[in-house]
Parts: sequence; C-alpha cells; structure tokens
Amino acid sequence: MKDKILNFFKDVVKEMSKVTWPSREELMEQTKIVIIVTLIIAVFCWAVDTGISNILRAIL
Repeated sequence: MKDKILNFFKDVVKEMSKVTWPSREELMEQTKIVIIVTLIIAVFCWAVDTGISNILRAIL
C-alpha cells in the first residue's frame, strides 16, 4: 500500500512537470475574459428573471 501511495505521488510530480503554465499576461487576460463573460451571463439571467416576473404579475 505504501508503495502505491509513493508511486502515485511520483506520477503526480512527473505529470506536473509536463504542464505548460500560462504567463502572467495570459493569466490576467483569461481572468478578464472570465469576469466579463460571468457579468454578461449574470445580467442576462437578471433580465430574463425580471421579464418573466413582470409577465407573471401582469397575468396574475
């Protein structure tokens, strides 16, 4: 069991060395994109929710 655990962590270290990490600039750009898309989706959901609520209030 101990050998399996050690092999697992050795494999993790080996795989992590293969990872291509983004540069700081790439990371900042991708973060901005995620924040903007999240805000757009939030505003869309709010608008749809408000619209449906108003329609239901008008009907009821």
